[in-house]
Amino acid sequence: MKMRNQWPVLPIVAGLASGLLTGCGTESGDNGGNGSTVVMGMSDDVLATDPASGYDPGSWLLFNNVFQSLLSFPNGGTEPQPEAAEECSFTDTRAKVFSCTLKDGMKFSNGDSLTSKDVKFSFDRMLKINDEAGPAIMFPMLDKVETPDDKTVVFHLKVPDATFPSKLASGAGSIVDHRQYDADGLRKDGEAVGSGPYKLDSFGKDEAVFSVNENYKGTAEVKNSGVTLKLFHGDQSALKKALLDGKVDLAYRGLTASDVTAIQEGDPDSGVEAVEGTSAEVQHLVFNMDDPVAGKLGVRKAIAYLIDRDALIKNVYQGTASPLYSIIPAGIAGHNTAFFDRYGASPSKTKAADALKGDGITGKVKLTLWSTPSRYGPATDQELKAIAGQLNASGLFDADVKSVAYGQYEKDIEAGKYGVYVKGWVPDYPDADNFTAPFFGKGNVLSNNYTNSTITDTLIPRTAAQSERANTDGDFGRLQDIVADQLPVLPVWQAKQYAVVRDNTYGLQYCLDASTVFRFWELSKSED
Repeated sequence: MKMRNQWPVLPIVAGLASGLLTGCGTESGDNGGNGSTVVMGMSDDVLATDPASGYDPGSWLLFNNVFQSLLSFPNGGTEPQPEAAEECSFTDTRAKVFSCTLKDGMKFSNGDSLTSKDVKFSFDRMLKINDEAGPAIMFPMLDKVETPDDKTVVFHLKVPDATFPSKLASGAGSIVDHRQYDADGLRKDGEAVGSGPYKLDSFGKDEAVFSVNENYKGTAEVKNSGVTLKLFHGDQSALKKALLDGKVDLAYRGLTASDVTAIQEGDPDSGVEAVEGTSAEVQHLVFNMDDPVAGKLGVRKAIAYLIDRDALIKNVYQGTASPLYSIIPAGIAGHNTAFFDRYGASPSKTKAADALKGDGITGKVKLTLWSTPSRYGPATDQELKAIAGQLNASGLFDADVKSVAYGQYEKDIEAGKYGVYVKGWVPDYPDADNFTAPFFGKGNVLSNNYTNSTITDTLIPRTAAQSERANTDGDFGRLQDIVADQLPVLPVWQAKQYAVVRDNTYGLQYCLDASTVFRFWELSKSED
């Protein structure tokens, strides 16, 4: 499974039990759109237009606007609500059977009817293709999908999973038209047919054009006549210039921390402003437990005692992130401060030296920190170099940094070539489960050879089965304590989410929340 995951936190609402989910959004009746086309710039790439493949932030941005899921996250909310569905609920007491009834008269953007057959097809197809860069990895619990009639979909789970509704509400729950997609292979033409608020008119190397889907029937109220997405392929300076020159109306995912800070502190009459949203994006140092150096607990503890998160936030990220001392970020239910409690916030050379001596290490520790230049944010290389500098300043380490293009980086991690490397994570859904099961469950995404039977056999299954999510806090706390003691990863920071917008463009504050759903339909623009 790829880390989707890079660049959003609100309190979690209690999980869904067997009760009815009722819609709380205003259903849109006339979806012709209004106002102007909004031009948006992004430095991320969109790696896929087919929901069976994409598992990256750019692709999910497209999915969340072109496709519908049975459920969706409302503005500022973390509890799924009906979207393509009229209602959904667990129909058993064990959270193993989940049933949804579709709205009447659902259609795709091409006019084809949307029925339960399309929902079943979408999930069966995704799991059958099982693309290595796709979201099928999110549904190991899904046993089968049944369709008793055209409007009813029943999901049977192999094991209880109270977070299943949240997974359906994510980009992984996108529904495709069974007439337009091959059941056995990915779509290769760059086109997409969905039932979401927008239809994809064109998709090219540097631009994607979206218009309003007049057949859409759901909770979104569209406030523009379309969106043009300009892709800058990691070129932050070009994105900034396009914004300042008025060639894009807003910039999302890609401006550097210094750019954001300069705009926040700059001329109030410049015509642009930075908008801050909540974020549960996190970044960790990952340790290969089989590595001859990083595999030693004393080395990992020494790094934990020496890292100065406050300095990184100040000097590298200019305050656009917060220090992270937990696996589950602040604002997500289940969060604790296990790493702060054990290793503190202030660097301690004495404690680091004692940790090394306790493992029989007396000389300098030679270590390479592996980075990748843009996948986990534009300042990743700079951050890793700063961490190496902190370790070396102690006199206990001889650390350097090597940066590798993302494709090779992933291959080398999978092959076990790195001892210490960086990983970022943007949640698929705002629940503690999504910050723990992917990292420490069976077949986890980190490829760092860490397993703990208490976590995999007891804590993760027990938290997944608990429909009252507030009752999982104790188990998630224990899980974080175990991880802090054994140190397979070291949390570094939790992001703040920013976008920069011109002063004639509105609605951005409704696009930046813990759900990680960027809602095109909330954007509007006045003509100069």
